[in-house]
Amino acid sequence: MSVDLIGFLGVVLLAYVVPGPDFLVVVRSAAEHPSKGRAAALGAQAGLCVHMLAAAVGLSVIAARSPLVYDAIKLLGAAYLVYLGVRAVLAARRAARERAAGRTRPGEDPYATGPTSTGETQSPGARWRSGFTQGFLTNVLNPKAALFFLSILPQFVNGSGSTTRQIFFLGILDVLIGVVFWFVLVAVAARLRTLLARPKIRHRWDLTTGWLFIAIGIGVAAVA
Repeated sequence: MSVDLIGFLGVVLLAYVVPGPDFLVVVRSAAEHPSKGRAAALGAQAGLCVHMLAAAVGLSVIAARSPLVYDAIKLLGAAYLVYLGVRAVLAARRAARERAAGRTRPGEDPYATGPTSTGETQSPGARWRSGFTQGFLTNVLNPKAALFFLSILPQFVNGSGSTTRQIFFLGILDVLIGVVFWFVLVAVAARLRTLLARPKIRHRWDLTTGWLFIAIGIGVAAVA
């Protein structure tokens, strides 16, 4: 089996560095708690595995060639991104109202019962499940990930070998590179937790990332 590894690695690294829905989910989760960020990263890569398997057996070809199926996946992904954004924005506004009303005690996290909680009050298992689910759904409902395997990977596959085996090889390499990239990003983003302990900064952070999620979701739906 012979593939263009240098070219493939360059494309994969560029794809990860350019911020997208996965990037936002992992960074937000890591800022809430490092373990949640790692779970979100693993969830995103698990979603990528689904696309890889689908591409290897030809299911993604069917989805890509069927406008109805493709648009349905796209709209589901867009709706989920908007859902995450609305949750973040509502939590930020609720916390601001509680601070203004004086219902937040000194040292208490006004987001603790909200969907953008720092995760300190969650059990480790619940925190992990929440992060993994968000990462997985964000990726698996993103048809661009499926199209990556359908359109980009074949460019680096040697026609003389087994196409399925080469797609699996490149796909697994992509997933492993992603795990390393996301875990480094989680380590960096986790340092934001100190800043996010300040209510005003936390408020701006949740509003900004929330509206970004909404904007990306609406953008995806608009071109569906």
